Amino acid sequence: MEIASVDLINPQVEDWNSFQDFRDALADHAPEIETLVAKLKQAPEDRVIITNLFREFHNIKGDAGLCRLPFVIPIIHSAETLLSRMRDGEIICSDGLAEIFLLTLDRIEQAIDLLAERQPLAPLGLLSLANGLDSLSRQAVAELDAATIRLIEAVTGFKPGSALNKDFSPSTQQRSSNELHQDLVFFRELALQLEARSPLFQGRTERNLSYALATNKIAGNRVDPEQLEAAVYLHDIGMMFLPESQWLKPEKLSDEAKVALQRHPLWAAEIANRFVGWQQATQMILQHHETVIGSGYPNGLGEKDICDGAKILAIVDAFEAILLKHSHRGQQKSTLRAIAEINAGDRQFSAPWVKAFNQVIRNQIETNA
Repeated sequence: MEIASVDLINPQVEDWNSFQDFRDALADHAPEIETLVAKLKQAPEDRVIITNLFREFHNIKGDAGLCRLPFVIPIIHSAETLLSRMRDGEIICSDGLAEIFLLTLDRIEQAIDLLAERQPLAPLGLLSLANGLDSLSRQAVAELDAATIRLIEAVTGFKPGSALNKDFSPSTQQRSSNELHQDLVFFRELALQLEARSPLFQGRTERNLSYALATNKIAGNRVDPEQLEAAVYLHDIGMMFLPESQWLKPEKLSDEAKVALQRHPLWAAEIANRFVGWQQATQMILQHHETVIGSGYPNGLGEKDICDGAKILAIVDAFEAILLKHSHRGQQKSTLRAIAEINAGDRQFSAPWVKAFNQVIRNQIETNA
């Protein structure tokens, strides 16, 4: 099947029952692919791992054909071609190629999630991805590394580097009022109590604070840094009023649980609002799950009604969630995969603030390269 003959810009679901079957099967294949890619990075010439990884991708392609989702097929076919060349000993798996396999999986999962919500797939750039993968799969060995870097940059907006998701420890910003400073100390303690609920959250508070403050700084500190710091500490405190099964476990939530979960910004904002002097932070907390197209909660605000601090917080919060999204599979997403997903969410986040956040991540990658 020629790529040009497949609708990769606006694919349609022909049979919703079959679509759900594919979605369920993909959920089974995805964690195995992530595990196999991790193993392949450690043993890049292991043909048993390569064969098993090929089989997982091939099964997804077969499922897509049976479930009448043809847009998946050319994307997966190119990944299969790369794996076939590895299996034949023509090429050796590099970290870049491993990243390509994971980014391919991410895009397919994102596409299926968007289709399930009846949202457009244009932000994912599937046609460009399919063409890029097709070109990469046919590259001469001598040109493969350079082509891999180009494709990763095309998908994520970043050149790959040896970036690590490390903790940052910025010094606490101080106000002239000792009382407000003590409030910040208390807010931080609350955040650390929330962080202690799961080992997956270790370092979460400092990461979020570092990303938020750095993003704000790149944009010229348009948001009061102390107010933003307070919002970082308190934005998810409302989660502590919910059963842990509703926010620490990967199980699918019931409609009732989703409604309860969507109240956590209200609870957190109410706590912040009871401390005099933190009204800006309160607004950021209340709005951090609103989206630029008005599909967020709790009030369905549009971009013009969302404060800048909430726009920063939304990106930082989502980035952390994406990094941990598949931790129950035993694999955390890389920085490149997470930032690619953020940049694909142009219907969720404010574009100018995404641009500033991109620069923060780019600086991190370049520093650790």
